[in-house]
Amino acid sequence: MSAAGSTESRDFVDRVKQSFARQGAMATIGAELTLVEPGAVDICLDWAAGLTQQHGFLHAGMVSTALDSACGYAGLTLMPTDAAVLTIEFKINLLAPAKGQRFRMEGRVIKPGRTITVSEGKAFAIDQGKEKLVATMSCTLMCVQQREGIQH
Repeated sequence: MSAAGSTESRDFVDRVKQSFARQGAMATIGAELTLVEPGAVDICLDWAAGLTQQHGFLHAGMVSTALDSACGYAGLTLMPTDAAVLTIEFKINLLAPAKGQRFRMEGRVIKPGRTITVSEGKAFAIDQGKEKLVATMSCTLMCVQQREGIQH
């Protein structure tokens, strides 16, 4: 990899980390970035009673929130350095109860674009050391540039 490539890599990682740190929602649910690569972001969080629904499973709203961020940040890794990202649509499929001690949400870019990017997400519950797919997401993102009040 060239020196320029190293700088570019470091730049998108830093942009994602700085933006993630400003997200009150991610701080509220105790989420952390665990992977930041071109077109790929993983976000993990631990089970907490305050994030559950009535049966003790991670609430679908928490799963959706973390998956949306993973998909959005995956898209941001491939956008210009002055761009911000906004979700314009997502669909989630809840496949199984989100039962576990820890959860991993992965976002992967399927089709990057100049204005619109499509990504997909997968949510895994980690229970007794075993991962189980509990949700999938299809996410459409918008690259936002030079818009007052919106920055990366």
